[in-house]
Amino acid sequence: MLLAQTAAANAAAEVATRSSDTFMAWLRAPWMLPEQADLLQWCRDMNPGAATLLVVAGVVYLLFGFYMFKWLVTLNAALVGAYIGSLIGRTGDAAVAGAFMGGFTAAAATWPLMKYAVTIMGGVFGALLGISIWRSIGLDPHYAWSGGLTGLIFFGMLSFLVFRVSVMSYTSLQGSVMLIFGILSLIYKSPDVAGRLTDAMTFKPFILPAAIFIPAICGMFYQAQSGAAEADAGKKK
Repeated sequence: MLLAQTAAANAAAEVATRSSDTFMAWLRAPWMLPEQADLLQWCRDMNPGAATLLVVAGVVYLLFGFYMFKWLVTLNAALVGAYIGSLIGRTGDAAVAGAFMGGFTAAAATWPLMKYAVTIMGGVFGALLGISIWRSIGLDPHYAWSGGLTGLIFFGMLSFLVFRVSVMSYTSLQGSVMLIFGILSLIYKSPDVAGRLTDAMTFKPFILPAAIFIPAICGMFYQAQSGAAEADAGKKK
């Protein structure tokens, strides 16, 4: 009995040590974001239907993000919840049921807690942006998680301070990413252009970030102008 207890204690200690080492390795590893070549390959492999859906959804997020932000944020939460639910459901061969339950639960929790959901969305976008900036300026990619943590905290807090501007910024950025990746995928369907596009993106890596941020800024200004015009119309009435 004593030997069994000792063996169990040693096994538990070994598992705890491995978990700690794995967690620290995960923090140090360049897990953060795929390389630009991986993103281009993903666009190349996307089917035309998904690419078209990305373009349409990107336009909606980009131009009507603040006007429809409750529905769009809820949709984001439902998709994330469905993905997590499907991962959990796979352990019991119930991926579809897990996706449905996860998506429904996330959407139901998001709607009454919209301000906190926007804060979480802002934190996620801030983390991605922080990681991207960390890697783009040539810092050690093994510690890019610290840049992501800084972006998460900054943009998460910003969502509480300037809620309207934050919503417009996040939806514009998401819409721009979806729009550009959808357009790239459609362009890749042309064999004559695909090779030249890949070469241009490879030798000039700043093209893709610029192609994302320029529409995002334009979309944010468009949403701000549309909101101001609606506010003026409401005052005149």
